[in-house]
Amino acid sequence: MFGGIMASQEPSPPSSLEGNKPGFPKKILANNLENKHLCKSCQKVLRRPLQAQCGHRFCSFCFHKIVSAGPQTCSACISEDLFEEPASILKLGGAFPDNAARREVEALAAVCPNEGCIWTGTIKEFEARHEDSCDFMIILCPSCKELMRVNEQERHNERECPERTLNCKYCKDPFQLKNIKAHDEICPKYPMICEGCSKKKIPREKYVDHIKYCSKFKSPCRFHVVGCNTSVEKEKIHDHERQCSYEHLNLLLHFIMGIKISLESLDLELKMSQISGSGLTIAQGVCAPSVATSFTPLPSSVRAALELQLQSEKTKVAELSRRCQDLELKVRTFENIVCVLNREVERSCTTMEAYNRQHRLDQDKIEILNNKVRQLERTVSLRDLSIVEIDEKMRELSAATYDGVFVWKISDFTKKRQDAVAGRAPAMFSSAFYTSKYGYKMCLRIYLNGDGTGRGTHLSLFFVVMRGHSDALLKWPFNQKVTLTPNVCWGDVLQFKCVFSPKRH
Repeated sequence: MFGGIMASQEPSPPSSLEGNKPGFPKKILANNLENKHLCKSCQKVLRRPLQAQCGHRFCSFCFHKIVSAGPQTCSACISEDLFEEPASILKLGGAFPDNAARREVEALAAVCPNEGCIWTGTIKEFEARHEDSCDFMIILCPSCKELMRVNEQERHNERECPERTLNCKYCKDPFQLKNIKAHDEICPKYPMICEGCSKKKIPREKYVDHIKYCSKFKSPCRFHVVGCNTSVEKEKIHDHERQCSYEHLNLLLHFIMGIKISLESLDLELKMSQISGSGLTIAQGVCAPSVATSFTPLPSSVRAALELQLQSEKTKVAELSRRCQDLELKVRTFENIVCVLNREVERSCTTMEAYNRQHRLDQDKIEILNNKVRQLERTVSLRDLSIVEIDEKMRELSAATYDGVFVWKISDFTKKRQDAVAGRAPAMFSSAFYTSKYGYKMCLRIYLNGDGTGRGTHLSLFFVVMRGHSDALLKWPFNQKVTLTPNVCWGDVLQFKCVFSPKRH
């Protein structure tokens, strides 16, 4: 049975939360999970518990889901072999809010079930303040359907989501990241490079107007129709025409002569067709009188010569036609090549821009990682300092005694005395020791080459009373008997004892 709680318990969260969610996950109770706290349907921790007539408890959400299709038998009664009609029939309106169970569940200690979150509190506080606002809650990206934590959503939307929407930095129109290349190929503000003047950052929508007036852009010579294949910059077109005037006139002359020959050939062909059609008689028709009066039969030799000349002219016209077709084919080929090269240049520029953007993103990531590395280095340095301090304290504690007796063994005595004589290390201090666990803190100070009037001739040993943690509990001034017994292995073995008490002033 659920026990009651004090009347001073805070009210439950607002009723707007009623029945809209299934039970809490079991991990919320850590190791305090009991069967009486579980919903008989979803087997999770009860949320807004309802008690059916059979005595079993369900989450409000689970109960209404069960009875939404009509009255249902209680599966818990069946599994426990407690089925009894009509109490074991679940139906709408057949359960009441179990406020006692609700208050007991809401008062249970809880931890956040989301991995990495260290929040603790009660189930009531979890539901009211933390459940829907936890930074470690797993959510689904609506665009790419990738799972992530709430605290990673902003970074994912700005830098990682492959379906994220970007704004073109040229025309400001939005587009998806996967369509960046297609957008760059049609963007009206995309920067183009003039092939003539090499001017950069010309918007695509103004590129055609630019090349119309660009003095450096190369265009075909005006005499290309008569055979000049030179492309000249617009500002140098007049110089080209002036320098190549002889070649242009020669091409023009050949062109005109070709036209003249063609016309003569056609005229001769017309006359020959008329001659061959009429024979030696006058053709009837509208023009018959004029032909009859002006026609004179040609000698056979002249006629043969004319036919030979006509055939020659036809051959020349056919050759010219063939050459014109070849030239047109070459022009179309070159135009296709230029178009392909232009598309390749634009594609290369698009690729370079994409690489530059990715490079900037990589630089940002590198900077973030560098900052994290520097932060970790600072943390490691602080830890190293702490470890050094702890080691020092451990050495001090391992060497300390708490019975007022301290044996100080000085190793490598000869070298240390030479350092003292040379002034490099005139004094040495021993580890601290105590009269008792909470007694006076003391140490020894020694001058291996003497101190004061004994410098150079004696070895000076001093007793030092230090500031300790228990000084407030001790009697002051210090008035204990001190016994110093040096055992000096230096030349002849000397051993003596010095006993004294501090002088009172």
